Amino acid sequence: MAGTELQSTHVDTAEVPSAEWGWSGEAPKLFRTMGVIAAIFLLFMIIGNHHGRVEDWYLIGFAALLVLIIVVDAVKRRRPR
Repeated sequence: MAGTELQSTHVDTAEVPSAEWGWSGEAPKLFRTMGVIAAIFLLFMIIGNHHGRVEDWYLIGFAALLVLIIVVDAVKRRRPR
């Protein structure tokens, strides 16, 4: 393997501290998955021991906002730059 070298991009650890231990990117699929799980968890919180419906509307609103953010992010990432 004398003639082959691995090409690696040099990332300054002062700018990206996580590059020191080998990770300097994003995980968009993980973030979207965790966002959907959080929205589902918010909707499951509707089932509870509260009597008023105001809490339900807040939970539904926050879950809808979270799903909207995920959808907008997915659409923006699909567009060519």
